[in-house]
Amino acid sequence: MDIAALITWVVTALGGFYMLGTWIQRGGIRQQRSGASRLPAPVVFGHFALAAIGLVVWIVYVVADRSALAWTAFGLLLPVALLGFVMLARWLPVHRDRAAAGATVTAGGPGAEGPVPAERHFPVPVVLAHGLLAVATLVLVLLSALGVGGS
Repeated sequence: MDIAALITWVVTALGGFYMLGTWIQRGGIRQQRSGASRLPAPVVFGHFALAAIGLVVWIVYVVADRSALAWTAFGLLLPVALLGFVMLARWLPVHRDRAAAGATVTAGGPGAEGPVPAERHFPVPVVLAHGLLAVATLVLVLLSALGVGGS
């Protein structure tokens, strides 16, 4: 169970890292001043930092097999999940706007209404996979911390 949690956490992190890179590359940090991005930088980077720290703690737990480390990693995952849900809630209207606008409205294209939020460029399959794998990771870490499935 520990290794399954590690694998899901790493795959989840890869998807998150891809979205973080997309958000930065598409101007998410610069858009904070203009209000174009709906994702606040402290939330984005807080989510990333806590998830990365938690992953390091989980790796140490897998090596050292100390239950306190498993519970610490789980404790770190709770605010990560909360921040993730906040970002999902703020991303959904951006995604709906993109779907409603259709392919003809692009940044600077005909009918565009101001700057396009950086998070509009997140691929839906990556968002869905990241969220589903994050839930699986949270459950697997909790089960491991509880000692279900052995260590």
